[in-house]
Amino acid sequence: MTKIELIQLLGINQQGTTHKEKFISFAGGVISIYLIYLVTELTLGVADAIYIVPSMGATAVLLFAAPKATFSQPWNVFGGHIVSAIIGVACFQLIPDSHIAAAASVGFAIWAQYYLRCIHPPGGATALAAVIGSTQIHDLGYFYVITPVLINTLVMLVVAIAFNALFSWRYYPASLAKSEAPTEQLNAYAPIRHEDFVYALSEIDSIVDISEEELLKIYTLATKHSESFVQPD
Repeated sequence: MTKIELIQLLGINQQGTTHKEKFISFAGGVISIYLIYLVTELTLGVADAIYIVPSMGATAVLLFAAPKATFSQPWNVFGGHIVSAIIGVACFQLIPDSHIAAAASVGFAIWAQYYLRCIHPPGGATALAAVIGSTQIHDLGYFYVITPVLINTLVMLVVAIAFNALFSWRYYPASLAKSEAPTEQLNAYAPIRHEDFVYALSEIDSIVDISEEELLKIYTLATKHSESFVQPD
């Protein structure tokens, strides 16, 4: 097996980033989790933070390391955490067996996120925390959805929008990049409509974690790169 085949088998991402980009992602994670920890400590106390902060830590990775990703967008973050919190509390209250309740909370969270178009992986941990958390978390009931989940989610989104706005290339939400779509370059190639993307993605029957704007940009860059290697007759 060659090195390239091994890399492909392991699924190692070959997309590189600069040291500056890595540091910016690091800084965003530090700021957001510091604030989240403070909020959770004030609402639940230090002992219960262990159940709540980890899911927000996973969200921080998405918001600051991959702000353009589909799973990182505001509706995914907001809807993913909130609906998962509701489902987690419901499973704890309605299913007597804690093992089944824990498993069901994550399964139903995934299921609901699909239908609500708000898939956000850290939401699974939010649902699970409502089931396996401490007595104090259980005593909150559905108030768990408000604090700490809703408050933490809003804090994360505010920090992500404000922090990423400091850097022109890290647009967040991703919809802010629509004006940057290279339409003038696309005019030279076969036109691609919104409906074409919707059809193509529906044929894949799986979540593709990239926006249409990014797909257009990749298409343009790949086509230009390919044409640069075409030798004249």
